[in-house]
Amino acid sequence: VQLQASGGGLVQPGDSLTLSCAASRSITTLPLMSWYRQAPGKQRELVASIAGSGSTNYADSVKGRVTISRVNNKNTVYLQMDRLKPEDTSVYYCNALYQYFNYWGLGTQVTVSS
Repeated sequence: VQLQASGGGLVQPGDSLTLSCAASRSITTLPLMSWYRQAPGKQRELVASIAGSGSTNYADSVKGRVTISRVNNKNTVYLQMDRLKPEDTSVYYCNALYQYFNYWGLGTQVTVSS
């Protein structure tokens, strides 16, 4: 499974940004897809995940500001982030669980700064 993340950039506090993760195979075969992030000097942490059923899970730090969604016919998972804060600055990684293995895409940098 190959994952291609895109959509990162430099934004100001309070702005919105949507990340995309395109998969190389049908995401209907991927029971769980997630977004993680890793800031310099910190451990990688889960931001949000979405199951094939559509059920979602969010980190407490982003609840109410972030929405994860999946569009099956585009084989793409999105992460919409609103009211961004400087502490959201990280490299964001897409993750897919497939046949008991975790697959990672290259990260996309999100920088929130005035």
